[in-house]
Amino acid sequence: MLVVSDTSPVSGLLQIGRAELLCNLFGSVCVPPSVRDELARFHATIPGFIGVRSVVDQAQVTRLLSSLHKGEAEAIVLAAECKADYLLIDERRGRAIAAGRGVPSIGLIGALLFAKQRGLITGVKQCLVDLQSQAGFYLFEPLIKRALEAANEWP
Repeated sequence: MLVVSDTSPVSGLLQIGRAELLCNLFGSVCVPPSVRDELARFHATIPGFIGVRSVVDQAQVTRLLSSLHKGEAEAIVLAAECKADYLLIDERRGRAIAAGRGVPSIGLIGALLFAKQRGLITGVKQCLVDLQSQAGFYLFEPLIKRALEAANEWP
């Protein structure tokens, strides 16, 4: 399975000590150079299962920069170029643009739901609590509720 990621899902899991979930779910995760650079600014080490692949069509990246950050733009273009099974991205605007380009995307919460379905974690709730308290993730209450309902952890 080929998965390309933006910064925030990988960074969030690194901050809560759960990055191995991505490796266990997807085998490897590919990131563009700008995402690698952003991860390196905030994390001393980047797991070995995260590979770096450059975007070929930089003109597409440039066009997306008017509405996205560089990492998001590169990740979307890279996912399209390598026909990724998934783009791992949390930002709503980035997911909408990816969908418009035919790139299937999931967010970090979707990955956590996959992890629970596969028995890699016992609960989504504790991961969400950790993301909020340790990684500073802001999660809307309705999103938390939907995630916990999907994980059969609500109320």
